[in-house]
Amino acid sequence: MNTPIRFQIDGVEVLAEPGQSIMQAADAAGIYIPRLCDVEGLEPQGSCRVCTVKVNGRTAAACTQPAAADIEVENDTLELTNYRRDLVRMLFHEGNHLCPICEASGRCELQAMGYRLGISQPTKYPYLQPARPVDASHPDIVLDTNRCIRCGRCIRASRDIDGKSVFGYVGRGIDKKVGVNGDNLLATDASIDDCAIALETCPVGCIIQKGMGFYKPIGERSFDHQPIGSNIEGNRSGAAHREETWRQGEE
Repeated sequence: MNTPIRFQIDGVEVLAEPGQSIMQAADAAGIYIPRLCDVEGLEPQGSCRVCTVKVNGRTAAACTQPAAADIEVENDTLELTNYRRDLVRMLFHEGNHLCPICEASGRCELQAMGYRLGISQPTKYPYLQPARPVDASHPDIVLDTNRCIRCGRCIRASRDIDGKSVFGYVGRGIDKKVGVNGDNLLATDASIDDCAIALETCPVGCIIQKGMGFYKPIGERSFDHQPIGSNIEGNRSGAAHREETWRQGEE
């Protein structure tokens, strides 16, 4: 058995397996670190920066930063919470997110993150109100780039899991968006089978399936009863059991 790596998150000792990131170790310990671009099963890319923590006083993305022995990680602090609030606010302001009429309301990770961070009115910055295209050319799916947060999850899922590379970025800077095989239309270059994994992993209402809008009533949606991250925080009892198992193996 590999010797576990021991380090601290907000003063709590956490055990990590060699090769794990700070986020992976925190998840196993039942400590939630907010994130938007990272999801289990995909290679982390550290693009959203919502998972930013401080490691021995220096900022780092928890999804890509390896766990190391004796490091001290800050996660749940007012400074980092305010930093994450600003990042999430900017995502709202850079796109056109109309939560009350969005099919993803109640199951949108951006919306849920706003609630988790205590953002009820993201009005700190001016709205950019970009004119982004909506591709409804396909009979089964819609690509609404107004709601895209450029997390890259659809791109990585399509490439790394499906092996089809249907989606990719086009443009640069504030004009960067998700495109279909370059800048083509869904009807020309994609089928629902090509997009299934990408559709499932999209954290917002950017890639949606036609005929499935508002398919879950209020009260049965993903975040109606528990805030985002509650599933990870529920791992704490399992983490205690794993720690005891490791301790017995060391004796």
